[in-house]
Amino acid sequence: MSTVPIYTEGMSSSESACGKCKQEVELDFEFTFAYQPIVDVSTKSIYAHEALVRGVKGESAYSILSQVNDTNRYWFDQACRVEAIRGAAALGMQGFLSINFLPNAVYKPEACIQTTFKAAKQYGFPIQRIIFEVTESEQVIDRPHLVNIFDEYQRFGFKTAIDDFGSGFAGLNLLADYQPDIIKIDMGLVRDIDTAPSKQAIVKGIVAICTELGIKVLAEGIETKAERDFLYAQGIHLMQGYLFCKPAFQAIGQIDPDSWPP
Repeated sequence: MSTVPIYTEGMSSSESACGKCKQEVELDFEFTFAYQPIVDVSTKSIYAHEALVRGVKGESAYSILSQVNDTNRYWFDQACRVEAIRGAAALGMQGFLSINFLPNAVYKPEACIQTTFKAAKQYGFPIQRIIFEVTESEQVIDRPHLVNIFDEYQRFGFKTAIDDFGSGFAGLNLLADYQPDIIKIDMGLVRDIDTAPSKQAIVKGIVAICTELGIKVLAEGIETKAERDFLYAQGIHLMQGYLFCKPAFQAIGQIDPDSWPP
């Protein structure tokens, strides 16, 4: 069990005016992270690692997320940020670190981000190498609030990403309101895309829109070379999936040399 301290030293009264910060809550479960590489196939290098929550003995993400509720959601979200940064720094991670966050757990972005700043400073991990991503398939209660969170995070110097794009509730409406640094195309669109004309048309459309808006496109869930090759031919250089590397439990992922395009 653990608590996560919220740091308010040096903050203005408006910055610290978040009721959830007033009292620490002890989580009654423990967790850690696996890190899955995000690769740049154009340079045959690791661009980033995504932090994926796991139990301390390697249990599934579901075993942890199923214990998150309205009472502990804020504190779990804060603890995830700290542990992901601590683990990445301890591993000597290079490139970007991508952290999933729960938008419904962020009340005042300028206050809720203070623990992230403190952890980055404490563990020597530059905030310019942190990406905050939110899952597009999560039903966000207040979309303007999410847009405000993203705007504030970009202002603070973080990168932002929309995960699972094309799978859920927000889609193009969210993209019209906010343009993140990265769009991650949902694996449902990626699977067997080399033989699915309808998926090909949709992904080509997403790439065209993102190119116009200056957004990087990342394809996730890649399992075959045929999927890789089709996506690469469309100008998608950032990729993630079992073809390259499975999530590495408390470790840096190692890319299979045979997974790179010729």
